[in-house]
Amino acid sequence: MYLNDILGHFEQPALLCLCFFRYLAKLSSVGSIRDEETCERLRGLIQRQVQICKRSVEVMDAVRRGAQLAIDECQFQFRNRRWNCSTLESMPVFGKVVTQGTREAAFVYAISAASVAFAVTRACSSGELEKCGCDHNVHGTSPEGFQWSGCSDNIAYGVAFSQSFVDVRERSKGQSSSRALMNLHNNEAGRKAILSHMHVECKCHGVSGSCEVKTCWKAMPPFRKVGNIIKEKFDGATEVEQRKIGTTKVLVPRNSQFKPHTDEDLVYLDPSPDFCDYDPRTPGMLGTVGRQCNRTSKAIDGCELMCCGRGFQTQEVEVVDRCSCKFHWCCYVKCKQCHKTVEMHNCR
Repeated sequence: MYLNDILGHFEQPALLCLCFFRYLAKLSSVGSIRDEETCERLRGLIQRQVQICKRSVEVMDAVRRGAQLAIDECQFQFRNRRWNCSTLESMPVFGKVVTQGTREAAFVYAISAASVAFAVTRACSSGELEKCGCDHNVHGTSPEGFQWSGCSDNIAYGVAFSQSFVDVRERSKGQSSSRALMNLHNNEAGRKAILSHMHVECKCHGVSGSCEVKTCWKAMPPFRKVGNIIKEKFDGATEVEQRKIGTTKVLVPRNSQFKPHTDEDLVYLDPSPDFCDYDPRTPGMLGTVGRQCNRTSKAIDGCELMCCGRGFQTQEVEVVDRCSCKFHWCCYVKCKQCHKTVEMHNCR
């Protein structure tokens, strides 16, 4: 794959940023984004994003890693659902599934905004970027008596970059449309999944490992935990509609009996399709024919729900697993290969 094959025009204005993420992730096979000329040729960006790219070329590799992180995490979180976050070689990224204001679109926007903040913050902490480093605002002695030291993750810089780069497309529309309001809300909810779960890590210093002196720093949660949090928000997402309160347009729950959503909740405008059947007119609507299902489960991964009542086929397959593993001094583990026959169930 060549760089010219990846760069080019994008067709779906509402999803240019997400399409750009997908193609940024593909850049991992051809090298880095190292010069301003590349920014010009990434035509999935609006002009203000091109300007940010030019000013922050060194950060774009971290954005690229964040793009792949978002795709991988989405596919992990939805691996057992009818819509499994499959990506398409053609655009838009996940097909037309996220052109609608569904809860799936809410998740994709939230995880994408979070992944950029996470990857840029990690690049700051690892010393990759000249523009940022560790969070030096965390210093001195804490109220608990330990010494702030080490490298605290500079989440403020990562979040600020995500806000400026990811949100600029929606803000350029004047934030007036209900979809722009939905996207901005979910972008921020994704970033808050990191901010609200920053934690303290410590190291003890002293004779024989005693904790006479303890130095601590603030760290981000693992991105898998971020994905878990956003997935929980997806499961409890609030259906909303736009209303005008005074001169301000806001999103409120469509059902007035529901409590108002918080800044950390996901919101959506449109109900989701059932994702049961392949629809050639709707890219990304792949259906569940051939999908593996769990015969004994009553949840969404179970054959009854996954296969949408069409039934399933069962076949026996031979799998090879590592077994009888033993540790040998020093220092390796040696395993045998065990063959066993298992049943696999696939939707008709």
